[in-house]
Amino acid sequence: MPLSGCTMLCVLPLLLNTVLGFKLCPSHCLCYESSDLVDCRSRGLVLVPPSVPHGTWLLDLSGNKLTEVCTRSFIGLWSLKILLMSNNSIQTLQPQSLSSLEFLERLDLSFNQLRWLPQDFSQSLSSLQELRLDHNLLQHLDSASLGEFKNLRKLDLSYNRIRAMDVRAFSGLSRLSLLDLEGNKLNVLKDGLLSRQQSLEVLLLGHNNISAIETEALAPLRSLTLLGLQGNQLQHIRFKTFLKLQTTTTHLQMSSNPWTCDCELQRIFAKIHRVRHLLVYDYKDIICHAPAQQAGSSLASLDSQLCITETASVLVITITVMLAVIGALVKAEHNRKNKQAASDAESDGQEK
Repeated sequence: MPLSGCTMLCVLPLLLNTVLGFKLCPSHCLCYESSDLVDCRSRGLVLVPPSVPHGTWLLDLSGNKLTEVCTRSFIGLWSLKILLMSNNSIQTLQPQSLSSLEFLERLDLSFNQLRWLPQDFSQSLSSLQELRLDHNLLQHLDSASLGEFKNLRKLDLSYNRIRAMDVRAFSGLSRLSLLDLEGNKLNVLKDGLLSRQQSLEVLLLGHNNISAIETEALAPLRSLTLLGLQGNQLQHIRFKTFLKLQTTTTHLQMSSNPWTCDCELQRIFAKIHRVRHLLVYDYKDIICHAPAQQAGSSLASLDSQLCITETASVLVITITVMLAVIGALVKAEHNRKNKQAASDAESDGQEK
């Protein structure tokens, strides 16, 4: 079976390494033998270069013109711990393209054009601790792609186009301490999505389209110190959802949402303020979007006015209703008396 162009070009480095030795430095790259660093930044490369020394522990391919990572691009690089491929045009990761990197600890694929992750993406990267996939074109996450990252601490998925996530997408990431999902298109934070993230310290969800947080969604996050929810579509929240956060101290970022400022919202934030471990970091920047008479005002500046206004409104409505009822009763009584008087007069006329 004839080999494809990509396969041929990926096999050539192996042949060159075999024939010419393991210590050749790729052309157009800089190699630092004392520390086994290979610097191939911004060299106009369209493929992973051949003859990368087998002892290399850091390979920097950022700022090139890579569009695809072939199946055998990194074969033989067993010592590699850091692989940087940001700012390329990578659209495809072929199956098993990273399978030889068992000791890789940091992988940077940010600022590329990835639309999906292969099903086996995480299978051979059991040592990975930091993964950057921000500023790509990802739309969906499933459990198969990320399931084997058992040692992952930091995962950056910000500024993609993620609308949906398998509820088990992060089920294998029990050691995760930072999860960045800013700048995506998420609508709801669902129960069960973060059920294994007891070690998560930073959860960034700002600048999505989140309009609802399900009641148990935050309950497992016992180590959370920062929760970013600014710039979403939250109009209201439930106190019970945040009370589920049984942490030592958690800072909340809640500004730049289209809040409907009413008495209930004010009461909820007042309750949150009374919970010692919950701190609304940007409370003074929470601006009312509705109702119209409150639009543009900060919730903090309204103090307890919303509840006073609501109480006054209820009293006015109650009094109005009572007056209407009393008026109706008075009128009914008046009509009854008139009818009785007319009836009496008619009876008197008949007797005469």
